[in-house]
Amino acid sequence: MSAGPLSSRFDRRADVLVGGLIVLVGVLVPLLNLLTPVDSPLHLSTYTVTLVGKYLCYALLALAVDLVWGYCGILSLGHGAFFALGGYAMGMYLMRQIGDRGVYGNADLPDFMVFLNWDSLPWYWHGFEHFPFAMAMVLLVPGLLAFVFGWFAFRSRVTGVYLSIITQALTYALLLAFFRNEMGFGGNNGLTDFKDLLGFDLKADSTRCALFAASALALLGGYALCRTIVNSKLGRVVVAIRDAEDRARFIGYRVEHFKVWIFTLSAVLAGIAGALYVPQVGIINPGEFSPLNSIELVIWVAVGGRGTLYGAIIGALTVNFAKTLFTGALPELWLFVLGAMFVLVTLLLPRGIAGLLKRGEAA
Repeated sequence: MSAGPLSSRFDRRADVLVGGLIVLVGVLVPLLNLLTPVDSPLHLSTYTVTLVGKYLCYALLALAVDLVWGYCGILSLGHGAFFALGGYAMGMYLMRQIGDRGVYGNADLPDFMVFLNWDSLPWYWHGFEHFPFAMAMVLLVPGLLAFVFGWFAFRSRVTGVYLSIITQALTYALLLAFFRNEMGFGGNNGLTDFKDLLGFDLKADSTRCALFAASALALLGGYALCRTIVNSKLGRVVVAIRDAEDRARFIGYRVEHFKVWIFTLSAVLAGIAGALYVPQVGIINPGEFSPLNSIELVIWVAVGGRGTLYGAIIGALTVNFAKTLFTGALPELWLFVLGAMFVLVTLLLPRGIAGLLKRGEAA
C-alpha cells in the first residue's frame, strides 16, 4: 500500500479525533469544575482549568507556527512577538476596565501612569475602553506588523537562516522597546491587576470556565481554518513554494504574495492566542517578547511533528505539560530537559510524534 493514501486516511482520522477531543475537553473541563462538589474525586480545581486553558492558547500559537513553517517553509523565530502584541491589546482593554478601582483611584489613567506622573492618557490608549475596538486591535496590530515585515522581506527574497535571524531581531527590538517606561505599556512590570472582562469578575470560577471554553473554541476554529487552507489549491501552491520556490516562481506564481498572506494569517492566529492567554494568567509583560520564547515555539512544533497541524497541538501540550512537571520538581534542570528533548527528536524522530504515530499505523 502506498504511503500517500495511508497518510491521507490517517490525517482524516486524526482531524476527527483532534476535533472531537477539543470539543470534549472544552465541554467536560468546565462542567467538572462548576457542577461537581469540591470534595469529589471528579472535581477539577480552578487552577487546573486555568492551567489547561493556558495550554490551549499555546496549542493555537503552535498551530500558527506550523502553518507558516511546516507548510510554507518559513522558519519564523519571532512569532512570540505577535502573541505578545495580541496579549498587550487585550491587556490594554482590561486595564481600561479597572477605572477608579486601582491603587491610586484615577478613573482615566492606569496605576503605572499615575506612579510615573503622566498627565494624560496617550493617544494610542484611546478606544481600548471599548471591547470591539480592542478585539479589532488584537487582529490588526499583529497582522499589520506581519504584513509590512513580510512585504519587504519576501519581496527582497530574504529566505532561510537570514529570514529567521531577522524575525528574531524584530522580536528582540520589541522586547527592548516595551521595557522602556516611556513607551506607556507598564515597562518591566507590564500590565496586571485586571479586575473584570465584559463586566464579569476575572477571579470567578464561571469566568475562568468561560475563558477556557473560548480558548477551546478558538483552537478548534483555528485548526479547521488551517486544515481548510492546506487542503485547498492555495495550500497546494504554498507547499510547492516550500519544496521548490524557484520552480513555482518560474511557472508564474507570485511567490511573495502567497508568503505574505500565510505569514499574516499566522500572525493573526498568534495574536488571538495571546489575547486569550492574558486574562487567564492575569499579566502581560515584555518577557513574552523574549527570543527564547519564540525558539521554544519551534521546539513544540518539531516535537509534535511539523507539517501536520495536529502534530503542533500534540507538541505544545506535551512539552508544556512536561515543563509544568519539571519546573515544579526540578526547576534548574528544565532547560536541559528541553534541549535534550529537541536533540532526541531531531535524531530519532525527525518527523516528531506525529511521524511516529503514522509509522505505527503503517506497521
